[in-house]
Amino acid sequence: MTTESWTKFASDPRKLIASPLHTLLVVVLLGLNSYRAAIFAARNRAGMGPTRTHLYLRIILIEFVILAIVILGVRLRGASLRAIFGHRWVSASQALRDLGLGVALLLASTILVSLLSGHQGGSTPYQSIDYLIPHTFLEILLWVCVSSTAGFCEEAVYRGYLQHQFSVLTHNVPAGIFLSAVIFAAAHAYQGLQRASLIGLAAILSGVLVHWCGTVRPSMFAHALQDAFAPLLLKLMRH
Repeated sequence: MTTESWTKFASDPRKLIASPLHTLLVVVLLGLNSYRAAIFAARNRAGMGPTRTHLYLRIILIEFVILAIVILGVRLRGASLRAIFGHRWVSASQALRDLGLGVALLLASTILVSLLSGHQGGSTPYQSIDYLIPHTFLEILLWVCVSSTAGFCEEAVYRGYLQHQFSVLTHNVPAGIFLSAVIFAAAHAYQGLQRASLIGLAAILSGVLVHWCGTVRPSMFAHALQDAFAPLLLKLMRH
């Protein structure tokens, strides 16, 4: 991104892309989903939850339902979906740039989480999601679908929509980045307080990059890759 385009993006007056009531509704729905996820996580760790296949399909459905509600609110406001997805790619170089930025973000957030997590008495950062890790070939395929869905939907909802709304409502971009990151961390509370806090810090990095780029696509790449490689990282950290 050139200095000229960044200046234009940063100085562009920003307006709400959905009503405050709609934003409140989205936050409440995310809170309820987080509570539901915590309950199901406890049941799955106790071996009483659904099969991983059913769990994966349920996650994909919920992700798209929440994104659909966000899109509906944006449409009702008459705003463009570019507000939550960013500008479309017009060349292969732009796509490669966003992929490169996503990989850089993934590396930076991984290093940050590794440095801050420290020694955990033999546990791993991914132990809290051990019940989610795929085992069969079908589960691996579905896990890739879950990872791609999470990267696409969650980044659009948290970094594209909520970060924008909070930045406008508070008249402060850092506050918007922070608040959306806090809600994102709360949505991952089922992984434990420590892990959720680290996820929140990584979300701040994503929020800064999204604001700088004016698009959520790099963070979508980073998010999807992070989730997709989580099973491999878990296996490596066990050896």
